[in-house]
Amino acid sequence: MLKEWVKAKRPGDEEISERLKKARLELAGKQMAIKEKKLPVLVIMDGWGGAGKGSVLGKVIKNLDPRFYKTETLSRPTEDELRRPFLYRYFVRIPEAGKFSFFDGSWMDEVTRAKLMDEVSDDEYHRQLTSIKRFERTLSDNGYLVVKFFFHISEKEQRSRLKELESSKSTTWRVEKFDRWQNRHYDKCVGVYDEYLEATDQFIAPWYFIDSKNRRWAELQVTEQLVRSIDIALQNTGRAATLLQNTFPLKQMPKLADVDLDKTIPDEEYAVRLELLQEKLADLHNRIYQKKIPVIIAYEGWDAAGKGGNIKRLTAALDPRGFEVHPIASPEPREKNRHFLWRFWNRLPKDGHIAIFDRTWYGRVMVERLEGFCSENDWQRAYNEMNEFEKELDDWGAVIVKFWVQIDKDTQLARFTERQNTPEKQWKITDEDWRNREKWDLYEEAIDEMIQKTSTEFAPWYILESNDKHYARIKALEIVIDRIEKRLKKD
Repeated sequence: MLKEWVKAKRPGDEEISERLKKARLELAGKQMAIKEKKLPVLVIMDGWGGAGKGSVLGKVIKNLDPRFYKTETLSRPTEDELRRPFLYRYFVRIPEAGKFSFFDGSWMDEVTRAKLMDEVSDDEYHRQLTSIKRFERTLSDNGYLVVKFFFHISEKEQRSRLKELESSKSTTWRVEKFDRWQNRHYDKCVGVYDEYLEATDQFIAPWYFIDSKNRRWAELQVTEQLVRSIDIALQNTGRAATLLQNTFPLKQMPKLADVDLDKTIPDEEYAVRLELLQEKLADLHNRIYQKKIPVIIAYEGWDAAGKGGNIKRLTAALDPRGFEVHPIASPEPREKNRHFLWRFWNRLPKDGHIAIFDRTWYGRVMVERLEGFCSENDWQRAYNEMNEFEKELDDWGAVIVKFWVQIDKDTQLARFTERQNTPEKQWKITDEDWRNREKWDLYEEAIDEMIQKTSTEFAPWYILESNDKHYARIKALEIVIDRIEKRLKKD
């Protein structure tokens, strides 16, 4: 990569000026085109310290309408970001449809710096490389244009620039301690950067090397390549992404029709066991806080299956400062304008905390699939994307518990009727509930497929037999306790 890279011949100053003038106008025009086509564009500026990333970025964005772009300076992760999954701080910053996001620095800097400083094991480093490739691919598959620039200068040129910056009080702050270290260990850095660049150079998100010795020449390279990349992306808007084979081991699950729903628990036994289990969960909540273990509990199920009551009995055992329940409704406009998992990344807990989702990312392969809110390619691709999302959470160290709350059709009808005929419960029943009931068989088919394709070893599905709500509540508590205890034993 860097060692074999051959620089393009730099044009003369006059030609650079003429081409820059043209490229700036073209880029400004492309901004309106991506707005109309709802194309989100993520531009990565990475490379050597002192290579001029920031100054070139400043020049490029001057050509754009500031209402439709955002710049992000990504230095070292904050304390809060370190308590989140590796990709969290990047995923939450992805652009809206029709807008630019410019990243000054990226995941490359974070992982290569950790590698150079011996802050990460080889296994963890390679896991991060896999995560990055998945991240970039899933953005591309969901219609994002990802353009990655590496600003390259020689060791001698970098040393000269750092000295120049340090010679003035107004610019010395721009030189980090790591920039000086980087220059002293230039060859070592080249080796790590080469390995990283080669591993993450994908056809859907290739690296473009920028000869940064001359700043105007660097600006021209970036601007012209942005225009070319946007042209190609606009031509490919609406293409169907390739469906990938699942690579994660799956657990065999029964079909919903084969689940025995006659399981019950006597009222007296329920009361005793509920109290004991809640006391046990309360103690475990303290322990996971101390150990900084995140827990994510996802609830899906039929309307009127008892998700709300189940969640209520679970949270009754928890310290309110250490958990949050997220009721998931239809996405808001700003959520629709981003990758479908964006709103869930934004709701992930800090380590040591619990996030409970009342409805989840699985709406993609149920409601959105059956109601036509996304294309067939979108929901078919989502199985793998959701498995990869949960693998990120598992690699982070999270306990992931997914519940499907199951009832039969007669039980649902009885509960719907009771809600409709009870004034204080009428808010719980809507016309949409009745409409969804008419599609029971279609939903059951979609749910069976969902459970079969996404019950992985690290994030399996658990079916809660909920014709008897008491039985389902006890079973849920037992499963959550068991999963947390097993995770604590690993520590």
